[in-house]
Amino acid sequence: MTRPFDWLYSKLPRPLNLELTMARLPRFILPGYPQHVIQRGNNRQAILRDEEDYWFLWGTLRDAAQKFQCDIHAYTLMPNHFHLILTPWQNEGIGKLMQYTGRYYVQHVNTRYERTGTLWEGRYRATLFDPTAYLLPASHYVELNAVRAGLVTLAADYDWSSYAANALGAEDELVTPHEVYKQLGRSRKAQREAYSDGFNSQLDEPLVQRIRDATNKAWVLGDERFCQAIEGKLNRRALPRSRGGDRRSNVYRTSVEQQSTRRQASGGGTS
Repeated sequence: MTRPFDWLYSKLPRPLNLELTMARLPRFILPGYPQHVIQRGNNRQAILRDEEDYWFLWGTLRDAAQKFQCDIHAYTLMPNHFHLILTPWQNEGIGKLMQYTGRYYVQHVNTRYERTGTLWEGRYRATLFDPTAYLLPASHYVELNAVRAGLVTLAADYDWSSYAANALGAEDELVTPHEVYKQLGRSRKAQREAYSDGFNSQLDEPLVQRIRDATNKAWVLGDERFCQAIEGKLNRRALPRSRGGDRRSNVYRTSVEQQSTRRQASGGGTS
């Protein structure tokens, strides 16, 4: 069946054609599975200018999390973007939370600063991940954002993150501990101390890059077994297809040999 505007797609350069065709893949959404979400300001412009803005965004996220049944486990609010580690408990929870937050925060900014136009850099980016392997590293990654950006020396020095709640026991209505966090110790004090100890060693760069890549490209973050389980639940690929495979690997050679055998058995011969 011919799609509307097929003639236009056919005239576009292939990379752009592919980008437009694949730009809005459905998100991975499974109630009970945590995700890392990031929303940036348009053209990386500032979205938070002073304490009033930070409190408004914090309060809007708190209200949205309660309204749409999402538990926020870790967060950081940066001058031009924000990160969330959260678990939805309904299918549309994250989407509705982000839509609600975006709408009301933009109204606040436009009214306060007498501005118009877009505030956000398109749709939010997100990755569903295996909590057993990535809940703590992803939370540390989020709470160290201000340190990596050079805004502070220590995570404890930044006021607008969940570090104080998770590592120091400060009260924060936005934060709900995940079960993986609770398993760090029998008491809240033991949990905080174990969580804080994780900041004594730096996140290795390959791990940081895996978190970034999965979030920016909207793929699942986990090992092969976890990704296969997610594929089975959602009936879609959790990871991108390999580009032709490594022709030097045994797995690739075995796959090619098996395909050749099947073709010969079916009478196709070899080319």
